[in-house]
Amino acid sequence: MRHFDSLFRLSAQDCLDILRLTANVKAQWKQGQRPRLLDGRMLTLVFEKPSLRTRVSFEAAITHLGGSSLFLTCAEAGLNGREAVADVARVLGSYSDWIVTRTFSHGLVDDFVRHAGCHVINGLSDETHPCQALSDLFTVEETLGSLSGKTLAYIGDGNNVARSLAIASALLGVNFVIAAPKGYELKPDYVASVKKHVPAAGLTQTDDPAAAVAHADIVYTDVWASMGQEAEQEKRKPIFTPYQVNAALMKRAPATARFMHCLPARRNMEVTDDVLDGPQSIAIPQAENRMHVAKGIMLWLAGKH
Repeated sequence: MRHFDSLFRLSAQDCLDILRLTANVKAQWKQGQRPRLLDGRMLTLVFEKPSLRTRVSFEAAITHLGGSSLFLTCAEAGLNGREAVADVARVLGSYSDWIVTRTFSHGLVDDFVRHAGCHVINGLSDETHPCQALSDLFTVEETLGSLSGKTLAYIGDGNNVARSLAIASALLGVNFVIAAPKGYELKPDYVASVKKHVPAAGLTQTDDPAAAVAHADIVYTDVWASMGQEAEQEKRKPIFTPYQVNAALMKRAPATARFMHCLPARRNMEVTDDVLDGPQSIAIPQAENRMHVAKGIMLWLAGKH
């Protein structure tokens, strides 16, 4: 039983296979074709956190491919203490071909992997966001024509998105540079895990945003305080203000560099309007690609190679 719970579970070839499947179904979609490759299949989404892109991308993806979906909050699923997690996972797994979880604790993802008996997809946890990272690199490849040797500069907090981008970049031959304030960088044990999984990983950390973007093909940022960290917003603001992606920082990058953001954005905080809405931004195509990569992930898990 294969799962898409962590990119550490995947090989470089697995990632390439998913991206190839994604490219194929996106090409068909652009031509107005929606082949029912997953006819009769059932996707269940169990979400603890609010969602726009993750929920709608998966629901649209399974609908386009001929299947059905059901959305449940954790309370509706009984994960508010009404039932044991293992019981909920077994029951939902018996009804489903895939379960997508979106949760705070990564432990809930692990529980579903252990007990569900169907494919489990990590739609986001506080530790990782693998669907986002693989969608991002699909967007990079689509935009730049290739991935190998490209440089992605991530500016901001070493959060779940940054962690997943680091391992996805390593798997697919992208140099990953993160500029974060001291104390907010990727933890040494996580960096060690990336380099153990991919010994050739090109992963660099700095606290200098200008140095990070100097040779970047992609400049990427995310919110300074993620969901569940709202109480830290005011504390973090002065720490992260020097890491704002604005016109001045983009001028320190090559003129050909593109800007990405996983959204939602706190406009004029981590990124200014002129960058997010400017000609170098590919944030909206990046968001659309969440839907296409959701298709690729489900097809790959279902063995539709």
